[in-house]
Amino acid sequence: MTEEGFWKFLEGRGKADMVLYSTETGDPDIDAAGEFIRGHALLPKDYNNLTERELEEMGELLFREKVKQKTKEAVLILLAHQVSDTALTILTKFNMRPDKPLVYFARLALEESLMWNGNP
Repeated sequence: MTEEGFWKFLEGRGKADMVLYSTETGDPDIDAAGEFIRGHALLPKDYNNLTERELEEMGELLFREKVKQKTKEAVLILLAHQVSDTALTILTKFNMRPDKPLVYFARLALEESLMWNGNP
């Protein structure tokens, strides 16, 4: 999956209904958490019906250097909401060496994935 293909994939699925709000504080960790929360607005309506192949293709984007940070954030959020060993494995692997600006964001995604997958 290409970066452009990922965004077309999301656009074609519609958005999940939710209301989100957070503000900037100046604290990098708190602001990253706020960005993570706001990023949930990207979840498609059927975010819980993705195939393992789709998850793998999205996950590959995390490990490409030229993929934009916003795209990686969207992939992290989408993977975080999957009840899937594949998604959990991808997030665990990415957290071993995350892109520097995504360290906190990636950790939040992994923690949320652990929750969805029954591993507190």
